[in-house]
Amino acid sequence: MTTELYQAMAQSIIDGDADAARSLAQQAIDMGLDPLDAINHGYVIGVNHVGDEFSCGNAFLPELVMAGEAMKAAVNTLEPEMAKRGTQRQVHGKVVLATIQGDIHEIGKTLVGTMLSASGFKVYDLGVDVPVARILEKVREVDADIVGVSALLTTTMLRQKDVIEALDDVGLRPKVKVMVGGAPVTRDWVREIGADGYSEDAIGAVQVAMKLVGA
Repeated sequence: MTTELYQAMAQSIIDGDADAARSLAQQAIDMGLDPLDAINHGYVIGVNHVGDEFSCGNAFLPELVMAGEAMKAAVNTLEPEMAKRGTQRQVHGKVVLATIQGDIHEIGKTLVGTMLSASGFKVYDLGVDVPVARILEKVREVDADIVGVSALLTTTMLRQKDVIEALDDVGLRPKVKVMVGGAPVTRDWVREIGADGYSEDAIGAVQVAMKLVGA
């Protein structure tokens, strides 16, 4: 019975069905199942499958977005039960995400945040049009391990470098890894500004983040 439930949970993510994911999470709580087991043996299996399919070109951005939303629905349902039991998911690291000041593009960044959360990172998404000082403030406040800075315009992309320089100025650069992303970002640009990681898509971003924290 439990195995079937786990399979259904994985399938709800693969189908991108947030309602099914939510209802199966509630079912697990009603049955007294450990919410962590539901996440690790059920939903995460689905996330990994969608990620693999996306990497192979068999799944596309809309499926990834829907899978991320379904995962979010499941975790939100299970979190109160985890808090009640005093159990917590293993957190790989804390990530501050932002689209840099002057840029209001959000879809890519939001998807990266969802997939990082689904993969066991604690994500603080500051939204769009975020000044460098605000990013710095949040990094200090939460003691972040990684900063992810998105930019979709060549003009705002230059501000990704400002984030790295600002972290340097306050002595945080040695302990905080910086990931950058966005359509105009290239490997050459990453090298030029001294960032630690870059990915063209959300699944790749999770793999980069895992590597950066040694998970």
